[in-house]
Amino acid sequence: MSTSELGESGSAPRATLAQVAERAGVSLKTASRALGGESYVTDATRDRVLSAARDLDYQRNTAASLLASGRLADSIGLVTGDFTNPFYSALAQAIEDEIRPHSIHLSVANSRESAEQEWRVVQDLADRQTKALIVVSAMPEHAAYKQLQARGIPVIFIDRPTEDVEADSVVFDNREGGRTAARHLLEAGHTRIAFIGDYDWLPTFRARLAGMGDILDNADAAGWRELVRSDAHDASAARGCTAELLKLAEPPTAIVAGNNRILLGVMEELIAIPASHRPAVLGIDDVEWARVLGISVVTGDVEQLGRQAARLALGRLADRSHGLEHAVLPMRLIERGSAEQPPA
Repeated sequence: MSTSELGESGSAPRATLAQVAERAGVSLKTASRALGGESYVTDATRDRVLSAARDLDYQRNTAASLLASGRLADSIGLVTGDFTNPFYSALAQAIEDEIRPHSIHLSVANSRESAEQEWRVVQDLADRQTKALIVVSAMPEHAAYKQLQARGIPVIFIDRPTEDVEADSVVFDNREGGRTAARHLLEAGHTRIAFIGDYDWLPTFRARLAGMGDILDNADAAGWRELVRSDAHDASAARGCTAELLKLAEPPTAIVAGNNRILLGVMEELIAIPASHRPAVLGIDDVEWARVLGISVVTGDVEQLGRQAARLALGRLADRSHGLEHAVLPMRLIERGSAEQPPA
């Protein structure tokens, strides 16, 4: 390549939108709409534009004015499900700790568990020249992310697995976590075991419930599925589910709280009951105050989860041709007394 074909820094200039449009045989406006994910572009046209963008290694540059002003720094974007959950602050801290030595900043956004808001947020981060995206996705499938990958933006799925797109991911072994919880309570003598979970469409909910089923469906725990409650997305909803379960003619002798926010609601409802009369409690995901109250949990290492996702993003930025990685991290039981008591 001649010097005239290089930019001022000596590197090849970035492909332009006009070049993408010409290669795909469409207008500039159509190319822009296809890359922006607008719904009224036909699938065939979108595929041609995305293919051309990939071939030319095109990346949108809508943040050029920010870059010119010096107000744009290298960053990786993290999209979480719900800022009210302390799990995500711990996750963000781990990711930031891993990327900071590389002089990369972390930009954090919140989808509020809305697929529509998630897509708006990731597009905004991409348009601001975010180098890579780490996503706790609320979307049921992820084919739309191919548009961002075509623009040269690596996407790493974290905590929840990827669907319908080739991308790196790192998750906990939630199914084995469910098995561990059920097995532990059975060993303590419990057969009426309730499970209070988050939204039932979440992969984490489904995997944890499936793991419990692997154990309880083959044990002397008939009717345990009648004690499953879902959609307890916050502490208030979890508290309501707990109160409902306790009012049953045969209440559960043990409750599995599907995440740390649910565990808070469960304990808020149980705190007024003498400890000797409470059901056993086992949380999934750890939280600092659970150590204070002596609550047993099944948990994964959130710091390891975040750092692994950050390393995948950094690795993908360094080598786009590297094979896909799908890391599954183990979960472990921490006994603190609340789940080890036998049925009253």
